[in-house]
Amino acid sequence: MNGRLGGIARHDRPRGAIETLDHVSVTRELGVRGDLRGAIRPGKSGRRQISLIEAESWEAALADLKLPADQLLPWHVRRANLLVHGIRLPREAGKVIAIGKTLRIETTCECDPCSRMDQILPGLKLALMPDWRGGVLGRVISDGEIAVGDEVRIEE
Repeated sequence: MNGRLGGIARHDRPRGAIETLDHVSVTRELGVRGDLRGAIRPGKSGRRQISLIEAESWEAALADLKLPADQLLPWHVRRANLLVHGIRLPREAGKVIAIGKTLRIETTCECDPCSRMDQILPGLKLALMPDWRGGVLGRVISDGEIAVGDEVRIEE
């Protein structure tokens, strides 16, 4: 089963504004180019180098909050780097997510929602807790240029 890349986002400093992009370079050295968390610091594993969230999980969390249509939040307030549509991301470490022609990301752990989510919208942290709705973290294992609309696959 394949999905599609629905969005790309980055921020260049803690609590910094989120910038959404149509395309970006993603590398083992820098992660999502221009993103604060992408560069692996000396002595660190890079397990939080890049974050991905499923559009369906984001929508389910918002549905749990029973928000009126005019109060729905865009996915990037979650502060994830990549939004995927139509594919279930792995719920375990060591799986490989392929995006576009060459980008490969190894999953490392769940992206647990933090208290910042409740600052954005009360109850959002709890709504993101079940079934890895907050997303997946990983490290880049193969560089790639990606764009919104690219195919997303899970490789075993």
